[in-house]
Amino acid sequence: MSVLIYLIPIALGLGGLGLLAFIWAARSGQFDDPDGAKYRILMDDDEPM
Repeated sequence: MSVLIYLIPIALGLGGLGLLAFIWAARSGQFDDPDGAKYRILMDDDEPM
């Protein structure tokens, strides 16, 4: 039972880090164009010689 004293704060800390990373990614524009990837697959960027 005494190990829970260490594990609960570690788990809360890691969860908080994950939440901060998600907020940072959302504010920096990582999720602005969710439809762009499916159209980029279809684009042919190869130029014939």
